[in-house]
Amino acid sequence: MNFQLRLPLSILGIFLLALGGCNSGSKNQSAETTNSQATDSTATASQEVSLPAKADFQNTISGKKTDLYVLKNKNNVQAAITNYGGRLVSLLVPDKAGKMTDVIVGFDKLQPFTEGADTYFGALIGRYGNRIAKGKFTLDGKTYTLATNNGPNHLHGGKVGFSRVIWDANQTNDSTLVLTYVSKDGEEGYPGTLTSKVTYTLSSANELKIAYEATTDKKTVLNLTNHSYFNLNGAGSGTILDHQLQINADRYTPVDSTLIPTGKIEALAGTPLNFKKATIIGDRINDTHQQIKFGKGYDHNYVLATQRSATLKPAAAVLGDKSGIYMEVSTQEPGIQFYSGNFMTGSNQIKGGKKDEYRSAFCLETQHFPDSPNQRNFPSTVLAPGQTYKTSSVYKFSVKQ
Repeated sequence: MNFQLRLPLSILGIFLLALGGCNSGSKNQSAETTNSQATDSTATASQEVSLPAKADFQNTISGKKTDLYVLKNKNNVQAAITNYGGRLVSLLVPDKAGKMTDVIVGFDKLQPFTEGADTYFGALIGRYGNRIAKGKFTLDGKTYTLATNNGPNHLHGGKVGFSRVIWDANQTNDSTLVLTYVSKDGEEGYPGTLTSKVTYTLSSANELKIAYEATTDKKTVLNLTNHSYFNLNGAGSGTILDHQLQINADRYTPVDSTLIPTGKIEALAGTPLNFKKATIIGDRINDTHQQIKFGKGYDHNYVLATQRSATLKPAAAVLGDKSGIYMEVSTQEPGIQFYSGNFMTGSNQIKGGKKDEYRSAFCLETQHFPDSPNQRNFPSTVLAPGQTYKTSSVYKFSVKQ
């Protein structure tokens, strides 16, 4: 599939007119005026940025040490990851002017990750990414009960999940970090002792690869993913509504009012959820379509395939409207959840003293489908003893002028 993002001249003209009115101060098109305005989001996004301090992530929690690990490549691209929740904290990539931009929205210290409600910023999610209806599923005739931590449903592994545990970390070289975690039988209500390994690798082609492996001693269900929040104009630079998005899917799994799939798999054509062609995220985000209302915007699983692929396949591509940063997502997973930051409220102070404002980040979570343990026509998420769960996803960065 061709993942070239093209902005039609008519849309470009409208965008340039709107750009002048989206900030409190008026701006002309001169580089001198743009660069002189400290409050301009373009200028903010293109300023030189740095990684958080390691010392701000070093602590001891429940007898285990936390730290910050830095991956880098020959292009000066850098990724910072903490073993607290296996979280991607920062990812510095060059924008179209060659200046480094942190495209990960979240905190720059450990403390706000550990306090208050879990925002899932950058976290590894398990045992089950996304929702399980009413916190229950049946496996081999036995019903398992999980925490209902998202309204009436189970979300992202429960009250602690994998996002708030300390992973064992081994940085094998400048570009590779291996994280492991053993989840005991019965943890969060899930059966089986599960041993998980997640490997972050930063390639010379500016690709961040996340490879997942797991084994169990008892039949269980498993759906691992990463919950990074992206803003390709830079963390804290404003909304993502003018980013362009393309998702390589013809179908999706519609949801009910609690965001649990109905069990149907329906066509995207003719709906405001269709991103088969590159589309500005904000163009239809306030549509009156029932699915948009349920999600308060986009919070839906897009069907890429009917089962996990043996190889990486193109899933999505996003273009930052100001930065020119272009992110391509490839995965072996059959689904991808697009979330447009609809529940961000500005209640958290993130990097640079900014706030996590409404729709100021998006997520593209590669996954099996939500509520698969209760949906027989969805790809299976069952893992049995003797089997190895193995999947990977790649986020590749380049620029478009």
